[in-house]
Amino acid sequence: MATTFGSTINTRVGQRRSDQTPDDLLAALAATPADDPRRPALRDRTIEAWLPLARHLARRYAGRGAPDDDLTQTAAVGLIKAVDNFDPTRGVDFSGYAIPTVIGEIKRYFRDRTWAVRVPRRLQELRLSISAANSILTHTLGRLPTVADIASYLDVSEETVLEGLEGARAYRATSLSTPMGADGNRELGDTLGGDDHEFDIVEIRVALGPALATLPEREREILSLRFHGNLTQAQIADRIGISQMHVSRLITRSLATLRHHLSDDGAL
Repeated sequence: MATTFGSTINTRVGQRRSDQTPDDLLAALAATPADDPRRPALRDRTIEAWLPLARHLARRYAGRGAPDDDLTQTAAVGLIKAVDNFDPTRGVDFSGYAIPTVIGEIKRYFRDRTWAVRVPRRLQELRLSISAANSILTHTLGRLPTVADIASYLDVSEETVLEGLEGARAYRATSLSTPMGADGNRELGDTLGGDDHEFDIVEIRVALGPALATLPEREREILSLRFHGNLTQAQIADRIGISQMHVSRLITRSLATLRHHLSDDGAL
């Protein structure tokens, strides 16, 4: 008996809750004091009731390079902010307040999260202005607008428009695995040059000639036989007609002299 009576009560309460419209829930939430223990559950039900609006707005921005789940979550965050900050006493419908709030949250997501390379906010906003101007001018002019057309419409210089177009390239990056060529057997990464370590010693090679010219002829010959001819010190000693010890001392002294000249020239 008690169980049946309790089940009846729960059924009626559930029916009463299901009959409440999103506007009814919003009005009930506004009338519930902040310290009322029922308010958190009522807030959750209100947000859930208005979620279809957030999902609808998120779908309007689909296909622009952001995951659909991220857009839906971002729209839900905007909806939560709208529910928490809505003031019914201002005489504005909730949808009229919530739609700009949710869209603003989605636009902030695109501005802050979807750029492949971070650029200044000024350029991000300039890109949006150029995109909007391009759409409007294409419709009114019946052709694609020029840089001068966009600059005149936005009342900025052509250099500013070009800067915004250049910055827009950072919005979406191209994968290095992108196929290239008519047959697609190459990738974009294959066309990029690698590091040429020879550049690191070009300056030294340029400065080495004048530095070698400062050495006596015999020392230049010894260095040439040692580092260009790959002869041992013993072989150099036999060819020059001096002792191996003397060859070692001359090589050490010559290298010290060269190092001093190259350091003074800034090559080292």
